[in-house]
Amino acid sequence: MANYLYKLGDWTYRKRKRVVVGWLAILIVIALAVVSLGMKFNDDMSIPGTPSEEAMNVLNKEFSQSGEKGGQVRLIFKAKDGETLASPSTKRIIESTLKQATKDSAVKEIARPYQTGTISENEKIGYADITYKVEANKVTENSKEKVKEIAETARDKGLQTELAGSVAFSEIEVGGASEGIGIMIAYGVLAFTFASFLAAGLPIITSIVGLGAGILTVLFTTNFMNVQSVSLSLAVMIGLAVGIDYALFIMSRHRQYLAEGFSIRESIARATATAGSAVVFAGVTVIIALCGLSIVGVPFLTTMGIAAAITVFAVLLIAITLVPAVISIAGNRISPARRNRLFSKWNNGDKQNKEANRWGRFIARFPIQIALVCVVLTGIISYPALHMELGLPDNGMKSEDTTERRGYDLMAEGFGAGVNGPLVVIMDASKSNQANQAFSEGIKELGELKNIATITPPMPNKSGDYALLNITPKTGPNDTKTKDLVHALRDKSDELKKQHNLELMVTGSTAVNIDISEKLTEALPQFAGVIVAFALLLLVLVFRSIIVPLKAVLGFIMTLTATLGFAVFVLQDGHFAGLFGVPEAGPLLNFMPVLVTGILFGLAMDYEVFLVSRIREEFMHTGNARKSVLSGLKHSGPVVTAAGLIMIAVFASFIFSGETTIKSMGLAMAFGVLFDAFVIRMTLIPALMILLKKASWYFPKWLDRIIPNVDVEGESLNTTKVKSRERFSK
Repeated sequence: MANYLYKLGDWTYRKRKRVVVGWLAILIVIALAVVSLGMKFNDDMSIPGTPSEEAMNVLNKEFSQSGEKGGQVRLIFKAKDGETLASPSTKRIIESTLKQATKDSAVKEIARPYQTGTISENEKIGYADITYKVEANKVTENSKEKVKEIAETARDKGLQTELAGSVAFSEIEVGGASEGIGIMIAYGVLAFTFASFLAAGLPIITSIVGLGAGILTVLFTTNFMNVQSVSLSLAVMIGLAVGIDYALFIMSRHRQYLAEGFSIRESIARATATAGSAVVFAGVTVIIALCGLSIVGVPFLTTMGIAAAITVFAVLLIAITLVPAVISIAGNRISPARRNRLFSKWNNGDKQNKEANRWGRFIARFPIQIALVCVVLTGIISYPALHMELGLPDNGMKSEDTTERRGYDLMAEGFGAGVNGPLVVIMDASKSNQANQAFSEGIKELGELKNIATITPPMPNKSGDYALLNITPKTGPNDTKTKDLVHALRDKSDELKKQHNLELMVTGSTAVNIDISEKLTEALPQFAGVIVAFALLLLVLVFRSIIVPLKAVLGFIMTLTATLGFAVFVLQDGHFAGLFGVPEAGPLLNFMPVLVTGILFGLAMDYEVFLVSRIREEFMHTGNARKSVLSGLKHSGPVVTAAGLIMIAVFASFIFSGETTIKSMGLAMAFGVLFDAFVIRMTLIPALMILLKKASWYFPKWLDRIIPNVDVEGESLNTTKVKSRERFSK
């Protein structure tokens, strides 16, 4: 691999202007295609084959006229103090507000509270449903603005008015303050690492170009496949972080070669061959891990993985082509490696061991104690994961500054917590000779179940073989008691089948959420097992060792459990929620564990390759296992540290997002990288390698003969004559 990348690096040096112009042309072409076709997001997060999805199919088939086809906006009203919704003045305000809504030609119908009886028992809270002629995701911004205006008009008259329903008003934003904060911190880390403002800016610029190419490609694909809007933010989060890191590794190696006396051309070619090989391997690992999400069998998770993989692929191509080209254009303005005084003081060796920095000497002095501390720390942080609960964030987990959250609270106050997560039950008596009697028996049986607030009368379909009813639980949609009720309904269905040939099918957003969460919980061990097996194969191929891959996988498992434990501790249990701006504690995002597993695997392998490949390179030259670990920490440790800090900064910046999904992912990924980079890769792995000494590099000879050599360290460059005549020429 190194020889091919060496030739690529040399070619980009000679054709640097063409490479830059070529990438700009690619960006323009993709941008024009996106402008021409537009973008069409689809936020459907259902899973085919789940009980709730099958029930939804029956609902659409047998109750096509009663099913909601248009998007809905729910206007929720609360009367002033001392008044009720029945008060003449309040009634006039509500009627006047709804009359304004009828002026929108996109509105199909309006269900008024005084006609439908959707008013609380104390008559303080009520709601009206506005149904549109189109689906929720197709309701125009103009219609949304009109609803906001009439709600504001009612508020101006002293009536609290909030919005809810299937039409979203708080949308996910990409390219806002979160990304800006991450980029600023990344620039600061790069400036400190390179001790050069120009050198610090180049990785930022190239990563933004790669990110732009990736995101534009994802936007283009929305016209041909179902892509969720959250996928875009996830792609930005990962693409920006790895893009800066990959550019950092190549530029850092280039400056090291300049310091050794190589010409700019030779230095760029060698940096592309050595650091570029590690970048390609790391990038391909991340891409495979993201695409591997497809084995879970969840369509929306597959789409998220593919969208992120496209972006990583774009920044990977940028790293091995545009980065060398930009460095070539910068020429002598990129100085050889030099460090600031604080950095040098920490990283310099002592008189006895110049190849070790302070951190390496500390680990070498106390390897057993350090390894034990890492294991105990992992156990403590991972412990909360034992009571992990999964779900989908609803309006009740949004900030109180949003109208959706205030509307959610008003509905719970007026009608009970369960009104925000009603269950839709379909009674199937198609196999019964007396359908009406079966329905009556079914209603009696349902009345015996716990945690039910209300049950609507059954509404039969045209054939009379099916009946539809709504059940309102006493508890909220993410409450464990609501989950128990869904399971109780399905268990009751088994009894009714035997006794009355009556089947109960449960659906609705709450049931769908429960089914998705359980499906993903079942898939996590399988996916993690595949990832672990894949990691072992890859690392055996790269490091030609048995022990090193086992340690790397062990470290990955420790990182994963610690990350999930920390996420449960903050997001679910609510500890330090205020510090991280978490508006409301609740279950973890149901696809977070699987997604975090795939992403952290790729990123963990990044740092493993960049650090341990340098250790292996030193070991192959000296045969001294202890010295090779210390040398690797001294030479690659600072770069891995900077890369880790950059990635943490980028992920942490998304904690400031107002969207709960993005906030929780940013928090989990920032902690995951922090733990993996500094506790596992920079601490535990070196300590274990020092303890095991040469045993770390044991590799059976028969296996060595049959496994191909991918040459990530660029050993072939030292054994072949590749432009060595340029080495000290200028």
